[in-house]
Amino acid sequence: MNFDDLKNEWNAEKEVGTSISADMLKIKQAHTPIDIIRRKMKHEFFYQAIALLIMALFPYLFNFSDKMKLVYLVFYAITCGFTTYYFFKFYRFYKNSYDMSMDSRKSILWFFYEMKLNIELYKALTYIIAFIATGFLSVYLLIEKTSVMNKILANLSPVYILLNCFISILIIGAITELWAWYYYGKYLKRVKKVVDELDYE
Repeated sequence: MNFDDLKNEWNAEKEVGTSISADMLKIKQAHTPIDIIRRKMKHEFFYQAIALLIMALFPYLFNFSDKMKLVYLVFYAITCGFTTYYFFKFYRFYKNSYDMSMDSRKSILWFFYEMKLNIELYKALTYIIAFIATGFLSVYLLIEKTSVMNKILANLSPVYILLNCFISILIIGAITELWAWYYYGKYLKRVKKVVDELDYE
């Protein structure tokens, strides 16, 4: 082997080393948004647990009748059931994210898709809770405020009621999408950018 061959081999090894270092740098760049998402997940868990505890006090804070306390308990149990399922999925993903190897594109890609799925579950839970709350409010008005409801329904057309329901769903949907983007989505986009750069190379 002559001197030129040795020089070419050395340059090739140097280029490989530089490429690996660049990839490692990009992987390290993904750590920051992943750490932010983990921290936000931890906060979210506590916020929702506190919200459920406060919701348990609603019948006493708003002086519900005995009949309404029972109705509320049914709706509250349904809400807790859906939330517990979400908490379980949420917590399992959170714990598994600490077990993954953070030095490979594959691990970062796993985090990206799992977190994306958790965001969809998060949004679905928000819609479910919103519909449960709407259902409870309707039952409350029908049981506790029958005379008031009769007057309201007598003065409103079915088209107006349907239009209000449609607008309410749109507002709930917009708030849910914006909150999910603000709280998690923008950081997840940064993770995806790193994955795409690694994939491109």
